[in-house]
Amino acid sequence: MFDAMIWIGTVVTLAGLAGLVWCILRVARAKRAGLREEDLRAVMQSTMPLNTGALFLSVMGLMLVVIGIMLG
Repeated sequence: MFDAMIWIGTVVTLAGLAGLVWCILRVARAKRAGLREEDLRAVMQSTMPLNTGALFLSVMGLMLVVIGIMLG
């Protein structure tokens, strides 16, 4: 049972990390495009909730992994 918790936590963590990488690439692409400051700010503001959600997802996954290791 705890092995499954570790693997589920690993998958959730990797999904969160993928979301974080996607956010980084999105903002980097917008910076390279040479957008005006207002447009760049709009891209960053629209990316912020996704970034926060991805960070939360990766933290929850890591918590599952740690709990699975401690209980297993």
